[in-house]
Amino acid sequence: MLDVLLIAAGLAAGGLSGLVGVGGGVVLVPMLVLLFGFTQKSAQGTTLAMLTLPVGILAAFTYYRAGHVNLKASLWIATGFIVGSFLGSHWAVRLPDHTVSRIFGGVLLAVAVKLLFFTK
Repeated sequence: MLDVLLIAAGLAAGGLSGLVGVGGGVVLVPMLVLLFGFTQKSAQGTTLAMLTLPVGILAAFTYYRAGHVNLKASLWIATGFIVGSFLGSHWAVRLPDHTVSRIFGGVLLAVAVKLLFFTK
């Protein structure tokens, strides 16, 4: 069941990434911390591992060596992220620019409010 939830997290982050250009740091790290109980460092390391091939192989390796990467979770998230980013990008190109900007702003605002006022 956890694998399905991790794929769903990847779908959501991939969809937002394709839709408004956010994903790893803005969506996945808080999602892994707040919804899946990851530590901040494990969330960052796992997200970097998910993005290893295109972006963060050296950073992910550093987190991995320090024990802060959940490889299985990063692979499941990547699976969802691929599909989600494909779908999100298709939605974005069909929406007016001002709508995409508002969605982007809403995502950033929601994350900021959650982190500023509702973290332990």
